[in-house]
Amino acid sequence: MTQSIGMGPQDADTRHKFESELNRIVIASQAQNVPLRVLGSLAFQLHCPQYGHLQAKMGRAYTDIDFAAYGTQAKAASKLLGGLGYVEDTLMFVESEGSRAIFEHRGNGLHVDVFYNKLDFCHVIRWDGRLEADAPTIPLAEMLLEKMQIVKINEKDVIDTIMLLLEHPLGDGDAETINVARIAKLCADEWGLWRTTTMNLDKVKRLAQNYDALSADHKAGVAAQVEAALARIAAEPKPLAWTLRNRVGDRVKWYKDVEDVM
Repeated sequence: MTQSIGMGPQDADTRHKFESELNRIVIASQAQNVPLRVLGSLAFQLHCPQYGHLQAKMGRAYTDIDFAAYGTQAKAASKLLGGLGYVEDTLMFVESEGSRAIFEHRGNGLHVDVFYNKLDFCHVIRWDGRLEADAPTIPLAEMLLEKMQIVKINEKDVIDTIMLLLEHPLGDGDAETINVARIAKLCADEWGLWRTTTMNLDKVKRLAQNYDALSADHKAGVAAQVEAALARIAAEPKPLAWTLRNRVGDRVKWYKDVEDVM
């Protein structure tokens, strides 16, 4: 596990600044019917009312505000954020071929990322038809995958994942549930995503045992959730292409190298 930005003490006023600004953007997006969905650290805070306090307790800091959106909404999102005082880095949008936009607010100093159609880092997590499944965040399955797709997982990602696993049950739907059926299907479709996801779930289970901020019941709960998720992923039927790739294993690289993410 690597160290990165997103870890360290953060005072309550700074956290409130991020949370208030997120709320301002979400309210504006709803009023203007621009479907933005929150991801990243603030999404975990929003979706974990019982365990969200663990972020501050365990040194998980906010660094920016992240959204998912469909590419068809790119112009509307840019106009929305521009009206809220944000300036777009248009070069990033061009260089990413329309898959990512970065906005800076010169007044409050905050940074907003918008990921269009997909999250494309070590593996690709697509939004196709999924942003309607939850609001104001991306669905819980995608929240888990945004962390599990990071090959060199960071402590901040482990903390966010622990919170999510403690807060929500596993199941086959999306309503306040981690849709492990969807995760299992995506892992069966792509061996590389399966390899990274199962590797990281094991890491989360192991590393959770080292946190003094977690009670014995919390640690046992994380372990049980991970074991159940791994069992469901293992039970999903795998196609021939997956089986053939599994025979090759780690001898061939299965992921893209990226800088620190989310």
